Amino acid sequence: MSEQGSTSEGRGRLDTSVAHNARVWNYWIGGKDNYVVDQAVGDHIDGMFPLIRSVARADRAFLGRAVRLLVAERGVRQFLDIGTGLPTVDNTHEIAQRLAPESRIVYVDNDPIVLAHARTLLTGTREGATDYIDADIHHPDGIVRRAAETLDFDRPVAVMMLGILNFVLDTGQAQDIVRRIMASVPSGSYLVLTHPTTDAELGGEGNIEAMKFWNENATPPITARPRAEVAAFFDGLDLLDPGLVSCARWHPESGSGATLPQFGAVAVKP
Repeated sequence: MSEQGSTSEGRGRLDTSVAHNARVWNYWIGGKDNYVVDQAVGDHIDGMFPLIRSVARADRAFLGRAVRLLVAERGVRQFLDIGTGLPTVDNTHEIAQRLAPESRIVYVDNDPIVLAHARTLLTGTREGATDYIDADIHHPDGIVRRAAETLDFDRPVAVMMLGILNFVLDTGQAQDIVRRIMASVPSGSYLVLTHPTTDAELGGEGNIEAMKFWNENATPPITARPRAEVAAFFDGLDLLDPGLVSCARWHPESGSGATLPQFGAVAVKP
C-alpha cells in the first residue's frame, strides 16, 4: 500500500458527526461499521422508502453473481473495483480468489473509514494479489495509473462500478469517467455497473423524496438516473444477457428475482 493509503490519514479525515454513504450502506446490509448518526439517517430513509434495505442487499448479491460468472464462465482474472465501500462478507477478491486463486484485485475508494479497514481488504491468496488505492473516482487517469502497479492492462480487466456513479452528479462527467477507464482496458474487458433510478418501471418513485432527505442530511450528495442515461454508460460495449435490468433480476439464483429501483448490467468491450 502506498503512502496515500496510510491509516493515519484515514483517521485524520474521519468525521462521525455526519452520516456517510459507506457507513449507512454498511448498516443497511447488516454490517457493524457504522455510527449512531448513520443509523439514524438510515432508519429515517428506511421509513420513507422501505425498499432501501432490499436494494442494498440486492446490489451486494449482484456483485457476487457477476464476479462468479466472470471468473467461472468468462475466465476473468483481474478486477478493478471502484467505490468498493466497507468490507463485509464475500468481497470481490474473496469470491474471485476462491474460484481462481491467481486472481488479482485492486480496490479503489477515498472514504477514510474504508481506508481504515484496508488491511482487511488486503488479505488475499499467495497466488494472486489484492491491493487498495486511496483515490477519487473523479480522477480516473490517476486510478488507472496506480492500478497498473498491480494489474496488467494488456490483459482483460473487469471494471466494477457498483453504486458509485450516482455520486458523480454531472451526467456528462460520469459518462466521461466511464469512457476514460474503459478506454484504458483491452478488448475482452468488462464493465459491471449498478445505479439507482427513479423510473416508475422499477418502482423508483420513492427514491425521489428519500434522496432529497439524504442530500440535506448526509454526504456525499447522490443522484438517480433514468434508464436512457444509465444505458449510455455502456455505449460501445456489448451487454451480456439479460441486458440492463433491475439488479435483482440479473441472473437471479432462484425464480425471476424482485423488481427493485436499482439498475444492474454487465457488458464486454469488443
